Amino acid sequence: MKKYVLLMLTLACSAETPRADTAQANVTPTGTSAAADSSGSAVPRRSARPSILFAGTSLTAGLGLEPDSAYPQQIQRMIDSAGLRYEVINAGVSGETSASLLGRLDWLLREPFELLVIETGANDGLRGIPVATMKANIQQAIDRVRAARPQARIALVQMEAPPNLGAVYTTGFREAFVDLARTNGVTLLPFLLQDVAGVRALNQGDGIHPNYEGERIVARNVWKGLRPLLR
Repeated sequence: MKKYVLLMLTLACSAETPRADTAQANVTPTGTSAAADSSGSAVPRRSARPSILFAGTSLTAGLGLEPDSAYPQQIQRMIDSAGLRYEVINAGVSGETSASLLGRLDWLLREPFELLVIETGANDGLRGIPVATMKANIQQAIDRVRAARPQARIALVQMEAPPNLGAVYTTGFREAFVDLARTNGVTLLPFLLQDVAGVRALNQGDGIHPNYEGERIVARNVWKGLRPLLR
């Protein structure tokens, strides 16, 4: 717990601000090419395989790692090894909050997907954004996805708030994800940084983002909850 507190304190002092241009540029289809829309931004090219879209923060984008080492790309290799016909699209954006996820949701909804994995909230916690606000943003995102893609399934990644914000906040933060999953009937995936957060040997020099060894653990955390959803 002490290591995790130190990690989150470091995070709180170095929270990223999302860049407007990364909201589109960081969408990376794995194993396929990308076309450009009228604005010149990369748009995933449609594939014969159903898509799994990962929408998240720098933790999903794989900040500090080679592109093919981010956990969504590792999930793609696990999918391929399992003989499953899915294509992973990494739509992680550094510094994203639940509010900025809403801001780019229409763009993400341009392409069809069978499964959406939402990893958000980490930067909300770093900024001390009220839990009710974060929860309302995620609920709105789920509602909009369901309206636009009624057949798509949704998985929500459990995230944790910095312990220095107090027990009331951190408990409410954790329970918000549980409640959202239960209320909306979506799958709650394990805490993304389980067994990685606060472990120096598993993180980059910033003490924030997993290194290559830590990212492999993150990928296994996600795969554990994701695998049963893949038909």
